Amino acid sequence: MPTECSADLFGFAPVAGRAVVAGFDGGAMTSDAGALLLGAADRAIGLMDRFAGCFTDRRSAELIEHEVRTLVGQRVFGIALGYEDLIDHDTLRFDPVMAVVAGKLAARRKDCAPLAGKSTLNRLELSRAAPTRYHKISHDPAAIEDLFVALFLEAHDKPPKRIILDLDATDDPVHGEQEGRFFHGYYGCYCYLPLYVFCGRHLLAAKLRPANIDASAGAEDEVARIIGVLRRRWPGARIILRADSGFAREPLMAWCEDNAVDYVFGLARNARLVAEIAAELGEAARLSAESGAPARLFKDFRYATRKSWSRRRRVVAKAEHLPQGANPRFVVTSLSSEEYAMRPLYEQLYCARGEMENRIKECQLDLFADRTSTASLRANQLRLWFASMAYVLICALRRIGLAHTSLGAATCGAIRLKLLKVGAQLRVSVRRVKIAMASGHPWQRQWALAHARLTAAAA
Repeated sequence: MPTECSADLFGFAPVAGRAVVAGFDGGAMTSDAGALLLGAADRAIGLMDRFAGCFTDRRSAELIEHEVRTLVGQRVFGIALGYEDLIDHDTLRFDPVMAVVAGKLAARRKDCAPLAGKSTLNRLELSRAAPTRYHKISHDPAAIEDLFVALFLEAHDKPPKRIILDLDATDDPVHGEQEGRFFHGYYGCYCYLPLYVFCGRHLLAAKLRPANIDASAGAEDEVARIIGVLRRRWPGARIILRADSGFAREPLMAWCEDNAVDYVFGLARNARLVAEIAAELGEAARLSAESGAPARLFKDFRYATRKSWSRRRRVVAKAEHLPQGANPRFVVTSLSSEEYAMRPLYEQLYCARGEMENRIKECQLDLFADRTSTASLRANQLRLWFASMAYVLICALRRIGLAHTSLGAATCGAIRLKLLKVGAQLRVSVRRVKIAMASGHPWQRQWALAHARLTAAAA
């Protein structure tokens, strides 16, 4: 951050016979010099230009100080750097590295900072479909949703043979009177219920929804949209949907079966299902008692609900006995027993879906995707997309710049701490901007490697 303040010195306890003093006289400095890597990642995938293309600007051209591309870039870069609130930008607008990354070193007007403050960004977030006197920038939700899928496609050099799409709903607690908020009994709070779709670390959809719906509500439309794009690009790829029991619903499973999409979903246990594996549960209890360790057996059978399902489907049951007692679990799948035996289906394929929860934690804890505190559902959805784009940006940095390094599997928060939060001094001359980063930075080698890779990818 800029520190062109008072030159008064502050004294501290001496060390090794030397006086220790400090002062705000270091000149133009920043604590976010690593944001340059975010700029390189942006150029490698063309994110900000394309994201800005999803907005329509109806402001008078001669009066525009901050272009839409600058505004959306400033917001996404800020979130990636750990600044969750719009009010942070009243200070960030003067940060020299933020100005460099945004591509705007100075404002046209003498009384304006290079970047936008909280009020201008707030009008961007509150943009509407139809312009008003104070909101003349609008966004196209369909175009933004399509951009996530397009970025996923471009991240692959060749068509994959198999694609596993993970679906999950999570709680997004709210603490005001936001539009669409409802009390959710399972989570025990007023919240939204966003739907996420991931493929590995790639984010394909982040849909904000009210909480008074089933977890699977709208999932059929989302996967139909995404899979339609994937099949047009990769017609030979096999697609498998994976989700917990909240998505084991007849409409979604029937859609998959009618469209040659495989699935493996958790299945909520009930008395009929538990009775089906009574013998296996008894045997698991006996084995556990003999060994003193948990024991598990599996059973494969055909099952249908009494009313809601249109057909009998394959169910794989895990009959497990733990020291705390029986722990039966069930999954329903369209995959055949010849292709996937019981144990690999459950342990290797289905249980791997838990990794998606770590991706959601990255979005919410590291990138503030749950900072949905504006009044309207539309504005909160846009906030969720800003946070999601910050995730996509850091994911690109990780995928392109950090592959096969010690940070190749690091979280967004760890990457921010180790590579983005770098102290530096700026020296601006007529011909160049020199950013002198801390000589003792411990992650210099990884930083330099990421820079080289991202620069090559952008070439």
